[in-house]
Amino acid sequence: MALIVEIHVPLEEGPVTPEGSRPFPWIDRVDDFLVNLEEAEEHDESDEYEGVHVFFVTGAPETVLLSVASRVAAMPGVPGGVFAVVTDEEAEEIGVGRRVEL
Repeated sequence: MALIVEIHVPLEEGPVTPEGSRPFPWIDRVDDFLVNLEEAEEHDESDEYEGVHVFFVTGAPETVLLSVASRVAAMPGVPGGVFAVVTDEEAEEIGVGRRVEL
């Protein structure tokens, strides 16, 4: 049973979103960051869920996965209020597990 950490980022636009641009440009930056990880791996494609965008990481011990989540929370442009959920591949839905404030 694989350990998974979900990274929940509130869907908030930046203070200035130029007309015609994507409202959440940080999603692509976080996806790129996770694809290039060496110490862990992206578990699944990120997805919108109940007002947040959720990224999934796995393939490493919990401390490493939570460190990755903390680095995502600290990335420039990522809105505040990011939290992680420690779960596993047996969870039947997103957000089921132990919540960790970042």
